[in-house]
Amino acid sequence: MIEVGNAANDQNRRDFIQRGIQFAVVTGFTSITMFGCNEKKGKEKEVSPPEDLMQEHGLLNRILLIYDRCKTNLATKQSFDPAILLNSAGIIRAFVEDYHEKQEENYLFARFQKANQLTELVQILKQQHDAGRAITDQLLQLGKIRPLTDTQSQRLIELLTNFNYMYRPHEAREDTILFPAFRKLVSQHEYDSLGEEFEDNEHKRFGEDGFETMVDKVADIEKQLGIYELAQFTPSL
Repeated sequence: MIEVGNAANDQNRRDFIQRGIQFAVVTGFTSITMFGCNEKKGKEKEVSPPEDLMQEHGLLNRILLIYDRCKTNLATKQSFDPAILLNSAGIIRAFVEDYHEKQEENYLFARFQKANQLTELVQILKQQHDAGRAITDQLLQLGKIRPLTDTQSQRLIELLTNFNYMYRPHEAREDTILFPAFRKLVSQHEYDSLGEEFEDNEHKRFGEDGFETMVDKVADIEKQLGIYELAQFTPSL
């Protein structure tokens, strides 16, 4: 009887050890799987270079709408705070021209030129960047003048018209031709690394919430002009 008991105990002991090993293996596998999923989710949160640039195009588009309203007010001689135009041009200069466009020129344009791809498009886009900066120079100068003469108001209208006329097709070509082609131009590793570098550059220049801060500034200007509420742009059918 004692021998049988010992044999039974040995068997129970072996079963217990076996179940413990199986549990450890399953638990370890589950942990690795969960870690992998979490790591994947973390990667999915990263913004790709084109997505980053297209978000900034959205900010630019909102300022184009502000320019449209300023132009209408000038043409119809409706009064508005001159600081609105000056502040809008300031955002264009600081965020769009000195940051966003420099990113495009240094990281995208340079790679296309080196690869000898879309060189004609890149050349035109660069020329338009330069033209935009020249217009912004004049907007910043005229925006400081109070009150404006009729001649100066007319010049502002021309500048705003030219800026918007150029930038709407400009950004459309980048979004639909240049950015998709860029994804095919570089390796996956370089593509991912650039996304991180873009984000780092933004944080260094504008702070941790740089883009969100600029969006808030644009929203404040929209509210001053009465064009913030999206519903007002819905047509009555």
